[in-house]
Amino acid sequence: MKLEGLKVLDLSMFLPGPYLSLMLSDHGAEVIKIEAPGEGDPGRHLGLGQGGHTTFFRNLNRGKQSVTLNLKHAAGRETLLRLAEQADVFIEGFRPGVVKRLGVDYAAVAARNPKIVYVSISAFGQDGPLSSIPAHDLATEALAGAVSVNLGNDGQPTMPHLPVADINASLMALSGVLMALLRRTQTGLGDYLDLSMHDAVIAAMPNILGPVFVERRPPDCKNERTWGGAAFYRIYRTADGRHVVLGAQEIKFVRNLLGEIGRLDLVPLAERGPGAHQAPLVAVLADWFATKTQAAWIDWFAGKDIGFAPVRNLREAFDEPHLQHRHMLLKDTEGYEHVGIPIKFAQEPGRVVFEVPAHGAHTAAVLAAAGLSVAEINALHADGAVG
Repeated sequence: MKLEGLKVLDLSMFLPGPYLSLMLSDHGAEVIKIEAPGEGDPGRHLGLGQGGHTTFFRNLNRGKQSVTLNLKHAAGRETLLRLAEQADVFIEGFRPGVVKRLGVDYAAVAARNPKIVYVSISAFGQDGPLSSIPAHDLATEALAGAVSVNLGNDGQPTMPHLPVADINASLMALSGVLMALLRRTQTGLGDYLDLSMHDAVIAAMPNILGPVFVERRPPDCKNERTWGGAAFYRIYRTADGRHVVLGAQEIKFVRNLLGEIGRLDLVPLAERGPGAHQAPLVAVLADWFATKTQAAWIDWFAGKDIGFAPVRNLREAFDEPHLQHRHMLLKDTEGYEHVGIPIKFAQEPGRVVFEVPAHGAHTAAVLAAAGLSVAEINALHADGAVG
């Protein structure tokens, strides 16, 4: 696999950091998850679970090793620094300033290992007026303006349905890590990556900023291309109370559908672009879609060159034959479900290791592999430096 031989120390919790290290692990990296004594990563306790692990934790931390260290203890910090001497990547997701207070910030780690690629993922970055504010995904999306365009049928902001800040930050961090590792092959030195979830949301908006940059105003969502102002990029209700979408606005697709229903006279409304003028076209299509069930529309659109899709619920989505063909739903030997690997190489493809680490299960083995003697490990346990 592409990342075999890479060693990663991951101090992060919840979603952004663990998702980054999961992608590294799925492609061969050895990921050592550093957890605090007690309950460990809060993801271990979030939501439904099976076989002793929550689905949340299982799908983010499979294939990793868990080491329990008390970083508030001097010997625990020193043990982490010893592990870092042999690592390639170091991931942390604390609020800015915490790792420095603990004595395991980039300067401390790089002093022991100049080749380390050190990643800090935080809500607002390591500097700036907002850097010290506590926040998860929702607050960063709110301050980035993303919540303001995530409107319900009543025109009011509604809860974001995907953790855009968390996932975008993870993906950008993955890109940054790989860039730094590539550069290290030339310089022999690692680097420090300051990744802000807020920055990651802002960077995800290039296609919706026309009104913001050109006219210096917020978007009028109901009339914008992305949020329902175009009849051919919109959600429609079906006769059975379910929904379908038209998801392609190119005029060739518009002509294909309107020609099928004998309404080519409406094409000019779509040709003018999104906006309130498309209301008559929206009304025609809404009435039309309300005449059949979702299943009937799936049959009707089969084989037609039109951007159409049914709105699946999440269970239906994972039962979709195409998704299963792409190996995006996997089952372990116990029958528990896992999300598959989206990055698909022709050579050296990734491989899922289904084992989910118990809290601290690999502490002794990892420390021994790092060169600590049995006596040293026992002393650390007795002193409360490791769990």
